[in-house]
Amino acid sequence: MLVGDFKEFLEQQIALKVLKPWWDVFSEYLSVLMMMFGVFGSTLQATQDKLLCLPSHASAKHPSEIICYEFTTQTFNSTNSTLQVLPVQEMKGLKNNLDIQQYSYINQICYQEALHWYARYFPYSVVINTLILMVCGNFWFKFPGTSSKIGHFISILQKCFDSPWTTRALSKVSKLKPFEVPKLKLEDKECNLVTNADVSGDEKNELLKTTPVSVPKETAAKKPPALDKKEGEQAKALFEKVKMFKTHVEEGDILYSMYVCQSVLKAFTFVLIIVYSVILVPNIIFTVPCLAEVDNMTGYNSFCCSHTKASFFFKLAVYYLCFVCIYGLICMYTLYWLFHQSLKEYSFQHVRQETGMLDIPDAKNDFAFLLHLTDQYDSLYSKRFAVFLSEVSESKLMQMNLNHEWTVDRLKQKLQRNRNNLMELHISKLSGLPETVFKLTEIESLKLELIDSIKIPSAISYLTNLEELSLYKCPANIDEIGLGFLANRLKVLAVKFDTDREIPLWIYKLRNLEELYLFGSKCHNDISSGACLDELPNLENLKVLVLKSNITRVPPNIIYLAKSLQNLCIHNDGTKLTALNSLKNLNNLTKVELNHCNLERIPCAIFSLNSLQEVDLKENNIRSVEEILSFQNCSKLNCLKLWYNNIVFIPEHIKKLKSLESLYLNNNKIMVLPSELFLCTKLTNLDLSHNEIRVIPREIGVLQNLQYFAVSNNSIEGLPDNLFFCTNLKILKATNNRLTILSPKIANLKMLTRLELAGNKFEALPLEIGQCSCLRRCDFIIEDTLFTMLPMHIQEQMSKEQS
Repeated sequence: MLVGDFKEFLEQQIALKVLKPWWDVFSEYLSVLMMMFGVFGSTLQATQDKLLCLPSHASAKHPSEIICYEFTTQTFNSTNSTLQVLPVQEMKGLKNNLDIQQYSYINQICYQEALHWYARYFPYSVVINTLILMVCGNFWFKFPGTSSKIGHFISILQKCFDSPWTTRALSKVSKLKPFEVPKLKLEDKECNLVTNADVSGDEKNELLKTTPVSVPKETAAKKPPALDKKEGEQAKALFEKVKMFKTHVEEGDILYSMYVCQSVLKAFTFVLIIVYSVILVPNIIFTVPCLAEVDNMTGYNSFCCSHTKASFFFKLAVYYLCFVCIYGLICMYTLYWLFHQSLKEYSFQHVRQETGMLDIPDAKNDFAFLLHLTDQYDSLYSKRFAVFLSEVSESKLMQMNLNHEWTVDRLKQKLQRNRNNLMELHISKLSGLPETVFKLTEIESLKLELIDSIKIPSAISYLTNLEELSLYKCPANIDEIGLGFLANRLKVLAVKFDTDREIPLWIYKLRNLEELYLFGSKCHNDISSGACLDELPNLENLKVLVLKSNITRVPPNIIYLAKSLQNLCIHNDGTKLTALNSLKNLNNLTKVELNHCNLERIPCAIFSLNSLQEVDLKENNIRSVEEILSFQNCSKLNCLKLWYNNIVFIPEHIKKLKSLESLYLNNNKIMVLPSELFLCTKLTNLDLSHNEIRVIPREIGVLQNLQYFAVSNNSIEGLPDNLFFCTNLKILKATNNRLTILSPKIANLKMLTRLELAGNKFEALPLEIGQCSCLRRCDFIIEDTLFTMLPMHIQEQMSKEQS
């Protein structure tokens, strides 16, 4: 158990060495030497005789009156060089045959009363002083407020130093190269790298110069070994630990303050030891006069004692003071180092210059102080630690981990056809864009969602079939070569953002772009008045523009797209759209959608659009459509959607819209249908569901081209027989009404493929319904009880799968 504890203590001391500069290490060695002096002196003091006393011939009343001679019987006369013999005085005392015991007793009394305390306890004072110096030098390693931070720092520092990613980053980060693009033929360079004729010849040459050239395998530099998945995850965790530790430690300066306090305490202790030692060392003498009241036992009260270790202890004290002086000089140097420069700031300028990682932030407070201490041990630690402070380094690691996780085979499993029948790859909620994506050359549509701050590399030029790109809450940058490729190939771009600042401005350099979708349902700024749409006229080939945001006016510079723009859709999330005058200049518009724009009337600006074919005014606040007559100027208008409004009345002059083929008036408050409505004889789709209609006029039979008719969720009590003269009708929806009888003339609807009658008051269905040969059970929406009342052969006929 003790061996294990000692081993753990040694390991801890080895780990702490990175925070011990040379002066602290030197001080520890000096402390060890001083401790050895103290232990050696204490051993001698405890194991050998301390004082030997002999009686003096003359009695004294004070120790200063006692005369002790080193030579009592003979002396050397230096004048005549002869040895003179002095008269010997006979010593008389009490005879009690206890000479040994009584003088041992006298030795003990004189040791305690006559010998100076410093001479008596000098070795022990050395031990105590040295222990105090040791505690002062290592207190900050044990103090609760600092030990946890120090331990955490050393643990992270060691892991950063040993991490395989550190070696890889230091060896490669200064030599990073863009992802190589295929070498292009001279005649294809303009089509693959330069987007259009507006790019100058100098710009083309510059682009061509920046195109990487393939390097032969035999001459290519060897790449550092790739990290496996486990090492990559460990390095990723280290980045998080370093960030958290930096944020936590930079908040205060307790480590610096504690180190300064212990250094000042060491200096104060040194001064105190020197002062009292210099004063008290002369008290370590060999001959000690002693006055002991033992004359009733021995006949003497004055004694001369010899301190047998005085000479040795005096020399030991001199050496000890020399070491203490050296220790004091080190303390002074430590204080000079602490105060002659600011240790609460640390610059990684030298690391940035050596490694090329220019984004490494400087440190402050305790974090800076720890790095200064580490530099005193070895500056390489700070350099390797700085790798995990660099966002560039972190992004490269994340990219490598992504490439390990998202292999080509895994990405292929996510490929699927989208609604435009294009091969689409949808990637979401990743830390970056895997480079393996660019190996899937069959990608036609690339959708990136919830990926923070990605950079589209030049390797996107490998995706030669790419036509669509979607960036949903995914701020993206792109390099020059990749932008040139997209400008030439990309046809459709969708960008979803939270604020207009997240719209990448490089999208306005995609001069061949045909469709642009900007979705910003949570945008707090008016994107139409911001700088984000100022360059919209650069998209000279744009045909479709969809804005889903909360703008208050149509972008005025949209008029510069009058020659190309054919489809304009604004979904405004309930914000009132007021300024619409710019629309009347878009003569080539064929479709206008103004959804949820809080409009109260049909905008007059769209009545002058001669090429207009479809108008969609869904989810507004339109109550009156009297101005619908003006649509007769739009001779090509064939689809009008006024659904999800508050319309209560349809004017009679709707009959003027002779070219109308689709009319959607569902989800309004219409109660009466004018017979003039059915003079729009080209109608093929008519949706009147979710209103308050009670009667369908018999004139509906005029609509011989009608294929889709919906009157669900009204109050209709009967379908007119004339409806069944519309023999081209394929879909009839009349659910949730008050129908009680279905006319047998339904047999005329030979092309009927879907019939919805649920939610009415039918008691039975006509048998003629069996003559609707194209109707199948799955498309016949009726209660099961009514269906089972039909003859079996009709049920079987409808239950058959259509060939």
